[in-house]
Order: sequence, then C-alpha cells, then structure tokens
Amino acid sequence: MKTVIIGGVAGGMSAATRLRRLDESAEIVVLERSGHVSFANCGLPYYIGDVITDRNALLLQTPSSLKARFGIDVRVDSEVISIDRAAKSVTVRSLATGEQYFEDYDALVLAPGAAPFVPPIPGASRALTLRNIGDTDKMAAAVDAAASGPEPTAVIMGGGFIGVELAENLTERGLKVTIVELADQLLAPLDVELAALVEKHLARHGVRVLTGASVTEVGADSVVLSTGDTLPASLVVAAIGVRPETGLAEAAGLELGARGGILVDEHQRTSDPSIFAVGDAVVKRDAVTGNEALVPLAGPANRHGRLVADVIAGRSVASRPVLGTAIVGAFGIVAAATGWTEKRAVAAGRSVRVIHTHPANHAGYYPGAEGMSLKLVVDAATDAILGAQGVGGAGVDKRIDVIATAMRGGLTASDLADLELSYAPQFGSAKDPVNMLGFIAENLRDGLTETVQWHELDAELAKGVQLIDVRTPGEYARGTVDGAINIPVDELRARLDEVGADVLVHCQVGLRGYLAARTLAQHGRRARNLDGGYRTWARV
Repeated sequence: MKTVIIGGVAGGMSAATRLRRLDESAEIVVLERSGHVSFANCGLPYYIGDVITDRNALLLQTPSSLKARFGIDVRVDSEVISIDRAAKSVTVRSLATGEQYFEDYDALVLAPGAAPFVPPIPGASRALTLRNIGDTDKMAAAVDAAASGPEPTAVIMGGGFIGVELAENLTERGLKVTIVELADQLLAPLDVELAALVEKHLARHGVRVLTGASVTEVGADSVVLSTGDTLPASLVVAAIGVRPETGLAEAAGLELGARGGILVDEHQRTSDPSIFAVGDAVVKRDAVTGNEALVPLAGPANRHGRLVADVIAGRSVASRPVLGTAIVGAFGIVAAATGWTEKRAVAAGRSVRVIHTHPANHAGYYPGAEGMSLKLVVDAATDAILGAQGVGGAGVDKRIDVIATAMRGGLTASDLADLELSYAPQFGSAKDPVNMLGFIAENLRDGLTETVQWHELDAELAKGVQLIDVRTPGEYARGTVDGAINIPVDELRARLDEVGADVLVHCQVGLRGYLAARTLAQHGRRARNLDGGYRTWARV
C-alpha cells in the first residue's frame, strides 16, 4: 500500500507519522512545496519578535530525521502540479532542478493548507505575508532593515489573530505599528464589546488601530487608505486572512464546498474514494449546526491528519464537528473564544440568552488575582451552549477550554453550575467563574431574573423605563449611565417609594444588580438587571 501525501506540515505530517505507527509495511511519500516540513507555524510571529531566538527551534523535524525515525520518504522543494485520478498518479516538479516526474499512489492525501490573501491593489507586491519558513526569513530581514531605519513604521492589513500577534512582536522590535481593519472591530471570533477590550489594550501599548478602513495602495514607504489618509510604512504586512489552497483539487475535478474548500466525508474522503484531504483547505462541519465551515486552525488539522491515517490503515473512525476554539495573546492580554458569537447566532435567527461576567482568575484575597471578562452565548429555547469568549490575563484559557469541553460533551449552560473544578485560592475560587456562568444561566432558564444587554439599554430607556444605579454614591459619582438615579442596593428596602413599577437596575459587574432585581421583584416590581453591569456598558 503506497500513500502519497501532498503537504508536509500539520495535517500532512500527522497523517504520515500516524500511518507509520499503524503500518510498518506502508510506503509513505510526502511531497512538500516549500523547503521545510513539520515546522511550527504558530511560532513564526514570535521569531519575528525575537521571543524565539533560535530559528532551528521552529523546525520540529527534517526530511532526514523523519527518514531515520519513521522510514518516510520526505521530499521538500517538490511541487505537485497535477493529479491524474484515472492513472492514480501525480505529476511532481522539483523546484531545485525543474525536473518533472510521475509518482503513483494507492491512497492520496491532500494537505495543501491555506494561503494568505493579498488584496489586488497597486503596490501589493511589497506586502509581506507569514506562512512558512521562507516567509519568515524574508520578514525577519525586512524587520531588521526597518528597525534600523530613520522612521521604523509598520502597517498591518488585517486585525485577526496573526495581525494582533504581529502588532505585538513588531512593536517589541521598535516599530511604530498601525493595524488597518476593514470591519468595525478587531478579532472576528469575538463580539464587539470583548474585542474593544483588546483594542484599548493595544492602544495603551502604542499600537494604533483603525477600523472601518482598508489599504487601497502600497507605496515605496507609505500606504493610502480608503479614507484618503496616507500612513508612513517602512514595512507592510498582509494579515487579512487565508484562502484554502484548492487549485489541485479543483483541476482534478474533486468536489468543492460552497465556501471554496474541499468537500470531505466523516472519514476525510473526497469525492474520489482514493483521495483524502485534511487541514485548512478542507470543509469542516460546524458543531452548532452541522453546516459547512472553514476553520483554519492547527488543532483540527492535526486531529484530522491522524484520523485519515487510521482510515487508510483500516480502522473504524470518523471526524467530529468543530467548535473553532482559538486563543491569542498580546502585551499580556489574552483573548479566547469557542463556538459562536452573539452576532453570528442572531444573524442565524437564533433566540439567545447572553451572560457577561467579570470575575477574578483566582480568589481575590490571595495575592496576584487578575480580572477577566467572560461571555456565554446560550440558546434561549434549549439552554444549549452556543459559544463563549474571554478576555483578560491568566486563567482565560482555562475557562474557555472548560466550556469548549462542556460543549463537546453536550452539557447545557445550566449544567456548568454542577461542574466539579479544582480549587485552591491560588488557582481559582470555590465558585469558579465557569460555575458562576452556570448559576446565572440557571436563574435565567428558571425565570428568577431578567436581564437587558448593553446594546438594548438605549431602546429600553427611550420607553421611559426607570434606571437605578445600585452602587455606592462614590461609584455613582465616578461615572454612571446617563439618566440613572442612585439608590444603593443596601438602601432599596427603605426607599421603595422612589422605585417605579418597571425598572432597570445596574451595578458594576452585575452581582449587586441581580440582588437588587430579586429584592424588587418580591416587592411587586418588574425589575431587570443590566447584564455585565456598568463595566460591560462603559467599555464599548
């Protein structure tokens, strides 16, 4: 049995090494267009920023090491230019010599990945991308040149994960960085109120963020924006996003999905039973709906590479839908997400409950506690968890990973209340932030409280609903929502004659507002709490 794998990073190399572990007799050939295999894509921005100083640390394996340990025939600088499905062979061109030859296969695995998108604008050839080791070497040299120049400036086109990571690393190298993002926020996997926290944090560290704009022209040392403004740019980076590399598959007549990726079944098999596909070029199934999704992340790529090797070896396995769990960090702030955002759920017509909290990562009385902001998106009809987001410092990754695991296990939002999570003061709280999300979800499910979202507040106030700030007078004096009157929660029972029949209450983060709403509800008022409190409302 001879398996040929096109692409030697992530999914491709996971398939190759897993297949060898399963079948010592298999003939395995890996064809990689670039000059390196099995390198650490996700570490590339940190080599640019001198966080990772040893370039060789990015090279996890080499063709010789893979040959020695796994007996795999790995050929770099080898570009597959066509697939002959009838003959079950591929045409390979050596980029070193220009020679072309045929390689036959019994099973073919496509793992070409996705290519950075560079917009078709004047001067776009000067824009750098970051996909492989060759790109990294080119960018590292350009950063060295820019950093030593008279005006070390950089413009990053795109405010996604790579754009944010590069903004940090280029700033650390001494460049003055501007991110230009066409959407109205950074980081599409977050909702706007969470993304705003990241944007403000970047600004505090000297990164300028321009949303609602795009680069329309790249000059020799500047860029022109869609707003008409010109920005100095000794370095320009295209980090707008990626597109699946499907040219080979399309030319071979393999079926593609509506969004352009290669269609595969639950065994990663394409429309040709002898050809499989994994990684960023492949259509995946969304965990919420089961619909087509493009999720260019390392976790699913590696998992599906392993899975396809099992299928080729005759094992009974099937891929699972993906949540799209992802994380990014910059200047000490962490942003993570899993599943759907509120805006995506609303756009899909789902009725949702949304929960914002602002807990500490561990017990507040133990030194070193850091705050975070969490958001849970819940299906109002079923209590199913649709997604979650977190922004803050230490502990954000843990909470989002716990919720992602709960989603994979089919737990509801209210079930989070009953998770038994490890606790000691330096690691968490007796009521972990994830448990607290479950408590709130349970209260909303059972009708014990009603909440209003930050973006719904103006419409409610326009109806003449009374707004009460239940914080202390000192907090109220430092800033409140326009039109709010101050009745501290501890004084509510004594001042009920000042409270109308239909009221909205708010505190700093939502807890005192909940207590106030419960008190007022039991005194005959309709009382709704501003979800996430003043902190969520004020940070947008």
